[in-house]
Amino acid sequence: MYLRELTLHNFRNYEKLSLSFGSNMIILVGRNAQGKTNILESIVYTCTGRSHRTSRDREVIRFGEEFAYIKAVVEKHIGKNTIEIGLDKNKKKMININGTAAKRLGQLMGNINGVLFSPEDLRLIKDGPAERRRFLDMEISQIRPQYFYKLQQYNKILSQRNNLLKEIQRRPSMKKSLPVWNEQLALSGAYIAEERSRFIKGLTKISKEIHDSITFGREELDIIYRPSIPLKGETDKTAENFLRILESGQELDIERGITLKGCHRDDIIFMINNRDTRVYGSQGQQRTVVLSLKLSEIDIMKNITGESPILLLDDVMSELDDHRQKMLLNSIGEVQTIITTTDINDIPIGDNGRCEIYRVDNGNVWRQL
Repeated sequence: MYLRELTLHNFRNYEKLSLSFGSNMIILVGRNAQGKTNILESIVYTCTGRSHRTSRDREVIRFGEEFAYIKAVVEKHIGKNTIEIGLDKNKKKMININGTAAKRLGQLMGNINGVLFSPEDLRLIKDGPAERRRFLDMEISQIRPQYFYKLQQYNKILSQRNNLLKEIQRRPSMKKSLPVWNEQLALSGAYIAEERSRFIKGLTKISKEIHDSITFGREELDIIYRPSIPLKGETDKTAENFLRILESGQELDIERGITLKGCHRDDIIFMINNRDTRVYGSQGQQRTVVLSLKLSEIDIMKNITGESPILLLDDVMSELDDHRQKMLLNSIGEVQTIITTTDINDIPIGDNGRCEIYRVDNGNVWRQL
C-alpha cells in the first residue's frame, strides 16, 4: 500500500496543500510547530476517520474557517482507493470512498491502513488502562471492521445500562428492564474480549522475536491480556459467563450507578524478564517495547490484509540510539514510510536514492531537489 496523493484544504495550518509521492520513503523536514505532524494527522484521519491528537473534529479546522477537507489516493495490489473526508463545524463528518458516500464510519476501516509511531506512544506504557485499550481498538478496527461496529454497539449499550442503573436508584421498579441490557452487553462485550485476546496472542508472538533481536537476547518481552471477565475461548461461552457476572453483580452496579465489569475495564501488561515495564522498566526499555510493538503491527496487518500499511514516524529517530534506528529502518523493507524530523542528519538514509525530502515551513511545503 502506497500513498500517492494527499490534498488538504483548511486543515490545521494548511490553507491549501497538494502533494504527490512516488517513493517508499518520504521525509518531512522543518522546525517545530511548522505543520509536519499535521500532515501525518491528516493521513491518520483517512485510516480511521479520527485524529490521534484530539477527539474533537472542529479543532483540526483552520482557524477562522468553517470547513476542512482531506483527500488521499493510495495504490494497492487490487487498484487505487480514493478517500475524501469533509469536516464541518456545524454538520456531521462526511466520508466518500471511491466517490461513494459512506453511511457509517466503519465503512472507512481497512481502505487505508497506517501505523503511527511518535514519542507520545510512551503513554502506552506509562498511562492508565484507557490508553492501552485505545491502542487495541484502533489497531483491531483497521484490520477487522466488524470489531469497530461491535465496539460502537458495546459503548452505546454500556451508556444506556449505566443511565438505567442511576434511574433504578430513584425508581426501583425500573430494575425489571435490566436483564435486556445485561444480555446485549454480554453478547457484544464477549466478541470484543475474544477478538482482543486473539490479537494480543499474534502481537506477542511477533513482538517477542523483534524485541529479542533489538536487545541481543538480553530481554524477553511478554504481553499479558487482563480481561475484566474470564474468557472461555468461544464468544458464545464467554457471553454466557459475562451474563452470569453481570447478573450476580448487578446490586453493586445499582449501588454505584456504573457497570463494574466488562471489556471497558480491560488492561494489558507489558513484561520484560517477568517484571512489569510500567513499574520497573527504564525509559529506554519502555521505548524499546513500543518500537517492538510498532514493528509487529506492520507484520500483523500485512499477514491479515495482504497489504503493508503506511508507516508514519513522527520525530522518533532522534529518540532512538544508532542500534534501534538501524533495526527500525532495516525492518521497513518495502513499506512506505513517512518520517518527520527537525534535522535531516537524524535520518541515516545514506545513499538511499528512494527518498523524497520535503521542507515544511509555516504551512508551506516544497520538495528539496
